[in-house]
Amino acid sequence: MQKTSTNFERIAFVAGDAPEATEALAVLEARYGNADLQSADVIIALGGDGLMLQTLHRFMNTRIPIYGMNRGSVGFLMNEFAEDDLRERLIEAETNIIHPLRMMVRGLDGKSFEALAINEVSMFRQTHQAAKLQISIDGKVRMHELICDGVLVATPAGSTAYNLSVHGPILPINAPLLALTPISAFRPRRWRGAVLSNQAHIVIKVLEPEKRPVSAVADHTEFRFVTEVTVAEDTESKLLMMFDSGHALDERILAEQFRY
Repeated sequence: MQKTSTNFERIAFVAGDAPEATEALAVLEARYGNADLQSADVIIALGGDGLMLQTLHRFMNTRIPIYGMNRGSVGFLMNEFAEDDLRERLIEAETNIIHPLRMMVRGLDGKSFEALAINEVSMFRQTHQAAKLQISIDGKVRMHELICDGVLVATPAGSTAYNLSVHGPILPINAPLLALTPISAFRPRRWRGAVLSNQAHIVIKVLEPEKRPVSAVADHTEFRFVTEVTVAEDTESKLLMMFDSGHALDERILAEQFRY
């Protein structure tokens, strides 16, 4: 986590389609202007977590920090909305550096594709039949057969999203870890997943891919009828996320662990 040294003279805004977001955009543009996105000192995302993910993907590796303000239904990745003292808030904000996951998939037709995920890489059964998956970590098979609805690999930033809803562990934002979490595991029924090093190389092979088809999703990018998925942290790519002082992502994740 780091503090910034810029005065944020050039502020650019992006907004979701919800009325609350478009109204906020008009108000903030009138007060602070709206700089060109490519030359901005900071980009303010007005919406919910979905818009924040889209904005992070769009400006990945540009070195432009993203500061979200909640004008949507879910705002775990967002700061509270306020019209006043925006530049002062930005100067005092803390910046988290986030590395995404790189998903590599191979399909039934033999073609290969790649996509990046900030929150998680997920695999899902496509039909009424449960998926059968084999999981290898760093070249060694650790789960010969997992019968389930699916499985996901979550980053610390994504561990409080879908991962948490399927009872996966919450990971501190600065922890060098990944969560490997099953989705409705049928066999072995008691397996709850694993916490892995962020340097782990994860390969998930689909058993019986024609009989039990499986799709793979990196955040919003989906590939269907996959036979094998490889997941690893992409240390060459990084994102800069800004949070108000005292309310940074590490504090939010810690607070979430004590919520009851």
